[in-house]
Amino acid sequence: MRKLVGFLKPYAATVVAIIAVLMLQAFCDLSLPSYTSDIVNVGIQQGGIDTSLPEQIAVEDMEKLLLFVSEEGKSTVLDAYEKDDEAYSKPAYVLKENASGEEEMSKLLEVMGKPMLIVQGFDSDSAQMEEMKKGILAGMPEGMAGEDTDIFEILKMMPEEQRGQLVEGVSEKMDGMSDTMIDQAATIYVKSAYENLGMDTDHLQNMYILKTGGKMLALAFLGMIASILAAFLSSRVAAANGRDLRAWVFKKVVGFSSSEFDTFSTASLITRSTNDIQQIQILTVMMLRMVLYAPIVGLGGVYKVFRTNVDMSWILAVAVAIIFMVIVILFTIVMPKFKVLQNLVDRLNLVTREILTGLSVIRAFSTERYEEKRFDRANKDLMKTNLFVNRAMTFMMPVMMLVMNGISVLIIWVGGHGINNGQMQVGDMMAFIQYTMHIIMSFLMICMISVMLPRAAVSANRVDEIIRSETVINDPKTPKRLPKEGKGVVVFDHVSFRYPGAEEEVLHDISFTAKPGETTALIGSTGSGKSTLVNLIPRFYDVTEGKIMIDGTDIRDITQHELREKLGYVPQKGVLFSGTIKSNILYGNKDGTEEEMLEAAQVAQASGFIEEKPEGYESHIAQGGSNVSGGQKQRLSIARAIAKHPDVFIFDDSFSALDYKTDVTLRKELKNHTAESTVILVAQRISTILHAEQIVVLDEGEVAGIGTHKELLKNCEVYRQIALSQMSEEELAKDMDDTGKGES
Repeated sequence: MRKLVGFLKPYAATVVAIIAVLMLQAFCDLSLPSYTSDIVNVGIQQGGIDTSLPEQIAVEDMEKLLLFVSEEGKSTVLDAYEKDDEAYSKPAYVLKENASGEEEMSKLLEVMGKPMLIVQGFDSDSAQMEEMKKGILAGMPEGMAGEDTDIFEILKMMPEEQRGQLVEGVSEKMDGMSDTMIDQAATIYVKSAYENLGMDTDHLQNMYILKTGGKMLALAFLGMIASILAAFLSSRVAAANGRDLRAWVFKKVVGFSSSEFDTFSTASLITRSTNDIQQIQILTVMMLRMVLYAPIVGLGGVYKVFRTNVDMSWILAVAVAIIFMVIVILFTIVMPKFKVLQNLVDRLNLVTREILTGLSVIRAFSTERYEEKRFDRANKDLMKTNLFVNRAMTFMMPVMMLVMNGISVLIIWVGGHGINNGQMQVGDMMAFIQYTMHIIMSFLMICMISVMLPRAAVSANRVDEIIRSETVINDPKTPKRLPKEGKGVVVFDHVSFRYPGAEEEVLHDISFTAKPGETTALIGSTGSGKSTLVNLIPRFYDVTEGKIMIDGTDIRDITQHELREKLGYVPQKGVLFSGTIKSNILYGNKDGTEEEMLEAAQVAQASGFIEEKPEGYESHIAQGGSNVSGGQKQRLSIARAIAKHPDVFIFDDSFSALDYKTDVTLRKELKNHTAESTVILVAQRISTILHAEQIVVLDEGEVAGIGTHKELLKNCEVYRQIALSQMSEEELAKDMDDTGKGES
């Protein structure tokens, strides 16, 4: 996870913007349930009355209220209201502007709350109120009031002390009522007060519902915009992250020496550059879109739940505990599988690549069935692991849905009892359900990401392993420059080399000088170190001991770019790139002219077969040069080196696929073209190096002899044995005789 977050550092500003947008989206999503609750509780049940105190009240209604208010309370109430005899159908009191603040309203409610409930109770004509009326009449002097006398008229006649005792008795009964019931009763009173003034309460209700619904629509639209923007920014960051990771990996791999390629297989590098980075890219979108959003909406949901109804918060704790248990079980089962999944992808890529590369050999040996079984085995192993992971994820979803639905039923069960007992309202229960679902969904999101996270974490480690790998061959911090007048003199000064991790040296104490205008040939038995030696010149490997110099400068003291600009390298196995013949010949000289291209093709004896093609030099070359023969591939590789005009030519057994006639003609043309360049070539056939000015004979990594062909026949037993294996005794005897005559 740390590495995944580390990959996002370049996009920190965008990530901060995404978090801000997600917070806005969470605010919108978490505000909607409270508005739903308001529509149900206030808009429907309370008739659109959203205040517990009347802002306008008829004078007669105010007089009824003041019957149950103390003298001190009366002055507080009358100070908060002002009289208005014109605006309504009846003389009324209107709440003053300076009394509509939260603190002032709270003080007024404390004074007027219970009196409103008492008046509402007396106005309800319930059996309980009728009994109370009879009790009051029975305690009054006979003839003072009749049965038809209004209860409030009777209360006015009562002594204030007696009325106070009555209010106290009613207040004690109200103390056992829940706040919800008191609020609802107060709202009913306010509505009746408005109706008594002739106000259109239906219009008030409709306006409240429309206003609240409008706010919900605005929030929903804003939430949608925030969601789209978050998804857009997340996708851009993930795509940019994937692009940069691929660029970093490619740049790193291009700079690898042969030692690093021995550490990372080609199949593994391909998997890491494609599949692994794709896994990181997918998780980046999910992480920015869900992992960041889930805790925001989850914590916000918990805050809202505790504001809605604390008594049912234990249900939330039960839901979280069940989900957490599911996640732990899932991780315990699935986690080990993710550790092998990417290795199985590597293995499948390796097998596929081997089969496709060696298809002709497979057909020649009729081993198709065996290779099919090998591929099928690798494919099935990957399939089984993927199936296991996917089944675990599909198991998770129904379990989560069961938890969500079970929690919903539990909330409705408990909430239903609460509504029945007057402890909560229907809208509160609906809001509680929605908040709980938000919280559960946030855990579900985290759970889904958690299942994907291990695989992406493995991928991140594999990609990071390439990016952080130490390249063995590096440019010096303060590089030297090759002399401008240099012509390409190559000196091996007591060079020894062993492969990284090997115990024995492949090359030991090699010393010779290759000069411009001369051909230096390297020959020896298979495994003597010829190709290894020429691979040291372009610094594919660095020497273990000694040094290699070009024009008097150690090649380790100059940049790799400057060094390789001096070289024209033709590998043992010709390599062509998809494109045209022209693009391949001018690969090392992008600004080369057509004349240079034609000259290089002529020298390499490639112009003949090129001109026979319908499109000539614009003919298409397939990937790896699969649509040309081995000899044509070698000639095009040689032409590519010639077109570069290097100071040093390196031919690593690059004439092996040529017939004798083409070989002789090519070497003759090459000799004329490289008259001022240093030529180092690896050869297997003595016939191709007879006229070389210097032949270096290698035997088990050591120099067995240096000289011309005739000198080595006389002085080097290793060379003589190689010559005996390739030439007749008559030819050798003739060469030996020529040597003797020359000396006499």
